[in-house]
Amino acid sequence: MSAPIEDYALISDMETAAMVGRNGSVDWLCLPRFDSPACLAALLGTERNGFWRVAPVGSGRCTSRAYRSDTLVLDSQWTTATGTVRVTDFMPPRVRLPCLVRVVEALSGCASMRSELRLRFHQGRVVPWIRRGEDHTVAVAGPDAVWLGADSPVRASDGADSTVYDFTVPAGRRLALTLVWSPSHLPAPPSPLCVPAETLLKETGDFWRRWSGRCRYEGPWREAVLRSLITLKALTYAPTGGIVAAPTTSLPGRIGGEHNWDHRYCWLRDSALTLSCLLRSGYRAEATAWLDWLVRAIAGDPADLQTVYGVGGQRLLPETEAPWLPGYEGSRPVRFGNSAMSQYQLDVYGEVLDALCLSLRAGIPMPSHVWSLVEALMGHLCRHWREPDQGLWQVRGPGQQFVHSKVMVWVAADRALRMGELLGRNGSSGEWRAMRDEVHREVCRRGWDARQRCFVQSFGSTALDASALLIPRLGFLPPWDERVSGTVRAMRGLDRGGFVRRYAPGGDGPHAVDGGRGSEGTFVSCSLWYADALAVTGHAEQAREAFERVLSIRNDVGLLAEQWDPDAGRQLGNAPQAFSHIALVETAFALSASGAPDAGGRLSASRRDAVRRRRNRAD
Repeated sequence: MSAPIEDYALISDMETAAMVGRNGSVDWLCLPRFDSPACLAALLGTERNGFWRVAPVGSGRCTSRAYRSDTLVLDSQWTTATGTVRVTDFMPPRVRLPCLVRVVEALSGCASMRSELRLRFHQGRVVPWIRRGEDHTVAVAGPDAVWLGADSPVRASDGADSTVYDFTVPAGRRLALTLVWSPSHLPAPPSPLCVPAETLLKETGDFWRRWSGRCRYEGPWREAVLRSLITLKALTYAPTGGIVAAPTTSLPGRIGGEHNWDHRYCWLRDSALTLSCLLRSGYRAEATAWLDWLVRAIAGDPADLQTVYGVGGQRLLPETEAPWLPGYEGSRPVRFGNSAMSQYQLDVYGEVLDALCLSLRAGIPMPSHVWSLVEALMGHLCRHWREPDQGLWQVRGPGQQFVHSKVMVWVAADRALRMGELLGRNGSSGEWRAMRDEVHREVCRRGWDARQRCFVQSFGSTALDASALLIPRLGFLPPWDERVSGTVRAMRGLDRGGFVRRYAPGGDGPHAVDGGRGSEGTFVSCSLWYADALAVTGHAEQAREAFERVLSIRNDVGLLAEQWDPDAGRQLGNAPQAFSHIALVETAFALSASGAPDAGGRLSASRRDAVRRRRNRAD
């Protein structure tokens, strides 16, 4: 049986990431980068598909674990019959080659420890050739080599398919194990094996503490916000600035179901929210790097704009299935790659232009060629905005006239007009303004259900969709508009155990929308959008309760997956999910600005003053 998704913690060097379970096992690792083939894939299969466990002999889950303050350095602690031991896991920010370090330290008594490494290259499939040197072991298969070394003598036993180290650590002593990937054609042990683990640990901790010290959020939920920002940084591919949606693939939206997607790529749908999240939190350099990645990725014909790109901006992400992997708790198929790259999604045009406008207003310089890109995107939208598309949720069924997609077309025109005013370029403003006004009328006429008193999922439908909660945030209608408050009230119809589904499934057969089968969990981001919408419509106390309900489902180290199952009380979907953590940060800022009280029902003096000023302006 697989460990619960919430049992996993994340460590990262900002080019790839490892998922570490509470039993001390690294069950997911792709090398050398996020979207590379996995060499440890037990998360989607069994131990036969690759793992690296470091734990006391005969132990189960650790007694306690936590990240060191303001860092991505993970401490896991076991209390055994003979003593207490701590394993510290981290990945140093990369200099040249990816490196994963596991430091074992006895805090009291002594501990009999075992390190068992079973590598399976090419998505948990290929058994490597293993050879042992004087002070290291190397596993080789095709282009990949993984080196494992210890900084103290250990008793090693190399089986046909794994490497086992048995050792005892007395109180006050420590032993470090270092795993390094390198291209297999390089013959010598890679240099990270020669660097003392204490040096790597100090440098890694110092890096994260310096980075965390730049966080500008000072509200009542600082710990949760900072942990989300650290997670977002960990999901950033440092060489290009791209941010992956998650470090994992095929963790299911429903256990045993087929909603199993590869999220190790960069989605344009996240662009504006990511930029806003980074800028308001004080991370301008990261926001600029993300924007640079965005502009490079979308260069070309606007008709070819994709919803998702690779970490380097690559466009081809062919989707394949891995029948040799049984899937997380039997959830098949396991997929690598994502065919959403070829979907037509109108909303991404709005998300891109919203991000460009936001960056311009924040004072990030806009090269002259970017305005040419704006004009090209708007020219394409003017010709094609009436067409159906696959929408925000990337449905794999027929295209529809999704309300959110049309709202985002309005956003695209609105932001293009604003940028034109700021830059003194208004040659096409008449055509864009006419399109913006027409789209607004169409959404209000065809996307509004007079009987339910709310906006619906698509023109002419009666289905609810949580994306309608974004209407006030996007500026399509003001928060005090009755249609906004009616839509927020209607979202109770998507409630499931106090959390919000993205839309209601269409019974036992294929979904009316996406062609998949079976139900799924509630979406974390949708529950946060609900809290945000409650706050801006004047329901501060309810907003706080909805927000803190989401905080309560984070795992023990503060991480959120894509979804939450309120019935089973467990996380679902790929984890940790960038979109969930971005939404958490954005909602924390929104609630702080709106005057929502903290858990004690209190407002700080500065927040009371801010609320008073907002009310005075409203009057």
